[in-house]
Amino acid sequence: MSRADIVRAYLKAIEARRDPLGFFTEDGVQEEFPNALVANGARRTVDDLRAASARGQNVLTSETYEIVSLAEVGDLVACEVLWRGVLAVGLRSLKPGDTMRARIAVFFEFQGDKIRRQRNYDCFDPF
Repeated sequence: MSRADIVRAYLKAIEARRDPLGFFTEDGVQEEFPNALVANGARRTVDDLRAASARGQNVLTSETYEIVSLAEVGDLVACEVLWRGVLAVGLRSLKPGDTMRARIAVFFEFQGDKIRRQRNYDCFDPF
């Protein structure tokens, strides 16, 4: 399985609400750069991601990741993703049942067949 295929499987696991953390190394890190939801950005370990995933289950009823473009070079996979999340709760001008949208540039650094580092640059549609 190529690293690009691993990224596709990882995103599908999130969509299916399966635990995606098995895709990470034990010391894996996800960085989310400042955006409309996380003004100061965030750096999350695998344990932090586990907690964030549990919280997200209460905020969204579903989410999808449509890969617009993807490139694999050595230990790096870069992709542009169109993300859609259906809200379970209201958020600013959005009501439960509304769909949030974002364009995301995400970069995955691999160690073997596991994600060691994920960097997200999320650009949300106005809400």
